[in-house]
Amino acid sequence: MPTTSTPRLTGRHRRNLRQFLMFGIVGGSGVVVNMIVAIIMHKLNGGTINAAERIFAIPGTDFWFRYRNLVWIVAFLVANTWNYQLNRSWTFRSQHHKSWWASFWPFFTIGAVSAFLGMWIQVLLTHPGSAFFLPDPYFNENSGLRSREYWAQLLTIVLTMPINFVVNKVWTFGHLRVKHAAPPA
Repeated sequence: MPTTSTPRLTGRHRRNLRQFLMFGIVGGSGVVVNMIVAIIMHKLNGGTINAAERIFAIPGTDFWFRYRNLVWIVAFLVANTWNYQLNRSWTFRSQHHKSWWASFWPFFTIGAVSAFLGMWIQVLLTHPGSAFFLPDPYFNENSGLRSREYWAQLLTIVLTMPINFVVNKVWTFGHLRVKHAAPPA
């Protein structure tokens, strides 16, 4: 095995770790954006106590689209756009970008799949009949910092972030990898 492969491999792992950390920082800022949107929307609707409010029945099922689902979707849309722009310009920066929209749609698609899965995780954490229900008295809607809705939102984001990183690195921003790196000296 040539000795040049080890430094190249180490450099690649260092670059991947750096990108993962940067992606995490961007994701952290996205969590803040997501939570600000969620808090504002819940406040406008009378607080998280009204999160289970029914908006419309889901046709062909016994399920309802609830206010918490609307909050989840709107917060996702705002935070996903925020995260995309920061990842594009900072984490995976290059002069060889596809157009903004050409890269946005894969990023959005990955985020939307994660958001859809996340919505189900959130239901598991907030539905009283679920084995994963965040229990009283630790979580309730009487105190903002102990709000089951907010904690479910945060936990769901944390659970879906690693999947987002890997798929976005490979698919959305994969064209920026080795192809555009400077050739070895």
